[in-house]
Amino acid sequence: MASGLFALLDDVAAIAKLAAASLDDVGAAAGKAGAKAAGVVVDDTAVTPRYVSGVTPDRELPIIARIARGSLFNKLVILLPAALLLTALLPWAITPLLMLGGAYLCFEGVEKLIEAIGGHDAPDEPNETAQGSAEVEKAMVSGAVRTDFILSAEIMAIALGEVAGRPLLVQLGALAIVALAITIAVYGVVGLIVKMDDIGLHLAQRRARGVRAVGRGLVLAMPRVMSALGAIGVAAMIWVGGGILVHGLEVFRLDAVPHTLHGWSERAAEAFPIAAGLVGWLVTALGSGVVGLVAGGAIAGALHLIPPKGHA
Repeated sequence: MASGLFALLDDVAAIAKLAAASLDDVGAAAGKAGAKAAGVVVDDTAVTPRYVSGVTPDRELPIIARIARGSLFNKLVILLPAALLLTALLPWAITPLLMLGGAYLCFEGVEKLIEAIGGHDAPDEPNETAQGSAEVEKAMVSGAVRTDFILSAEIMAIALGEVAGRPLLVQLGALAIVALAITIAVYGVVGLIVKMDDIGLHLAQRRARGVRAVGRGLVLAMPRVMSALGAIGVAAMIWVGGGILVHGLEVFRLDAVPHTLHGWSERAAEAFPIAAGLVGWLVTALGSGVVGLVAGGAIAGALHLIPPKGHA
């Protein structure tokens, strides 16, 4: 009896160790995949606040909550099963799809850059004259969720590329953690950003002089913060998209560009041994950004040469 009990305890301990190891694998895979998707996350965070521009303050957080729910649906219900099916049935397609998504990011980033330089507003900016309209709010949320789907697909594809060789349960757990963590982080930060001016106004009305100064500073700083977020988002799209293209070229043994960037990175790191890792990363990031600019510019230029429908 005692020996049977000890054998059972040994089995339980072995199962517990296996479960702990699996959780460690899932956590490590999720962390690595999430880090790879960081650039797209920055863009997602930068893009979303504009969808509540012109909305009454009491509707800002409810709209963001609705967009966040749509984002979770995109990731967990549509993209996660699709990613696992892709791994099981067409694993060779992961890199081409990643490169396709990277090319789209480059194109989108260059298009936003062209709009910023030319002073043109994006065509899907919300209409400020229609505040409070349920129909406009629904359209606003739908547009944001569609944009989120594209960015979420790229996030999940990047994450999938990092865990594709792992066991199915590790892939499932890692992708689910990435989806949840990134959605909570992005829309938590977005909610804080869009309410920061209200927080500033509240602080500016307090009695303490220092607190009032902080509140006024927040109110004055928010337009600059929003502009900076837009610039960071554009840069992140071009850099991440270019990096995905460079990695894809390396996978397909088209080594000229990847080897050139690696060589520049190594030489720069050797020139600055005190900060070798940082310098090497910066050179690689800058090189990826140049690749992204070239690729995105080529795609944008080709599309702009195509005449609109109805024109010869």
